[in-house]
Amino acid sequence: MDEQRLVNLEIQATKIRKRLWEMIYQSKTGHTGGDLSSADILTTLYYEVMNINPENPKDPNRDRYVQSKGHAAEVYWTTLALRGFFDEEILDTYYQFQSPLIGHPTNKMPGVEMNTGSLGHGLSISVGMALAAKIDSLDYKVFTLLGDGELAEGSNWEAAMAASHYKLNNLIAIIDCNKLQITGNTSDVMNNSPLKEKWESFGWKVVEIDGHNYEQLIIELSQNESIDKPKMIIANTIKGKGISIAEGKAGWHHHVPNDEEYRLGLEELNAKLEVLVNE
Repeated sequence: MDEQRLVNLEIQATKIRKRLWEMIYQSKTGHTGGDLSSADILTTLYYEVMNINPENPKDPNRDRYVQSKGHAAEVYWTTLALRGFFDEEILDTYYQFQSPLIGHPTNKMPGVEMNTGSLGHGLSISVGMALAAKIDSLDYKVFTLLGDGELAEGSNWEAAMAASHYKLNNLIAIIDCNKLQITGNTSDVMNNSPLKEKWESFGWKVVEIDGHNYEQLIIELSQNESIDKPKMIIANTIKGKGISIAEGKAGWHHHVPNDEEYRLGLEELNAKLEVLVNE
């Protein structure tokens, strides 16, 4: 795979991390850890994989994306803005009175297919969208991003069963598997392993990848080899990825950086951008 293509994605993901870091610091709210862990996944989807057009966000043939882990709104808003769905300056109003950007996705904003935030709903919604494509003989794909902690919600498993029953090979789900949630290790709060075997038992095609490896993300998000199964990508990630002081720490699930933390994170991201741009 073309090396520059991968570097360009890393540059874009770093810009997204920097912008959401600024937004969280400014607004004094945000789900920082999960935003950072999923930035590479959203970057790959929106800049490489999905058939989308910001100038025509309601194109009936567009691919659909549902942010099931809706609490990670900051990375989603930032990705949509930088991709051109709405003016980047609107990000500066995040969480302010009368701002269109609230703490969870709302389809009042261009590019958002469905309001999300109540965990466990996104996969069910995506199953409906994928089934609608089959019924209407349309060839769009449906992508949805779940958190690993979110899998404790039983509705996910009802949706998993339905997707397999209807042979929805146009549905690709991704788990942001950072192994941490607000109260600690996912394995301690509600153990969901073995994930791969569970999804396979529900009739899904399942692959495990490094969720920060752009080549692996491109390959697995771009194809579903199976002719009659939905696909689940277990993307192993690091909570807080990209900012050393936040990496691998459950405390950063909903932590807003103080002045010193903000400075350190910004310096780290700026230094990385400088290296990447000059490669």
